[in-house]
Amino acid sequence: MPQLQGILATISLLDLLDVAIVAYVLYRMYYMIKDTRAVALLKGLFVLLIATGASRLLELNVIYWLLQKTMTVVLVALPVVFQPELRRALEQLGRGNLFRKSALDAEVMEAVVDELVEATLTMSRNKIGALIVIEQETGLSDYLETGVKVDGLVSSEFLINIFIPNTPMHDGAVVIRGNRVMAAACLLPLTEDRSLSKELGTRHRAAIGLTEQTDALVIVVSEETGTISLAKEGALKRHLDGPGLKQALRPFMIPTTQTLGEKLKNWRMPS
Repeated sequence: MPQLQGILATISLLDLLDVAIVAYVLYRMYYMIKDTRAVALLKGLFVLLIATGASRLLELNVIYWLLQKTMTVVLVALPVVFQPELRRALEQLGRGNLFRKSALDAEVMEAVVDELVEATLTMSRNKIGALIVIEQETGLSDYLETGVKVDGLVSSEFLINIFIPNTPMHDGAVVIRGNRVMAAACLLPLTEDRSLSKELGTRHRAAIGLTEQTDALVIVVSEETGTISLAKEGALKRHLDGPGLKQALRPFMIPTTQTLGEKLKNWRMPS
């Protein structure tokens, strides 16, 4: 008991602040990788650490030597393996108020959401394939350069005309920034996740691929079935109807007091 009191007496407010900051950083790191492929990789790394420690305790020298060399290679390869997660973490650091883009009026963005939902429902009924990217905090200029620059106001008629089959710009993605269509026929990166259902086509894989690398929202309309899907954070919500799509879009597009963590928590809840 006296020893415990002596230890407690040496702890200052700065020590408590130090521990609190580290705990918060670890919590944020966990929150960022939760529900991502990084979790499985970390589990594998944890198993290797346990096996290395056990082989040392049991004096299995050859196995310990092999595992030790393997751990060295793994640690060197970690920045490559976790490249998407590291990139996302750095991007989130840059999304503070100092670097935040000026938001459009809530009424304007509400109208944009209504136009997007109307266009999506029309294309779904007519089985017109579509891929609509909605830029968030991460800039998408690199992807704009792969398509045809448009810079026109968002309207349901405009979007439907772009995606009508056999028109010059129907193949590829439309990128929306604020209340304007910036470009059409843009190329997006495909996801490398091999666990996805084989019924998902190129549009769905491109939507997931882009949202794995950026914080964009991507609306997908299947050309074969007319199914409406929405991609965010590398996840895909499928079989959405009009109200469901609108409910999913509004928190990310319309100015709100919700934090990004609250928005993503609601997003990850089953639809």
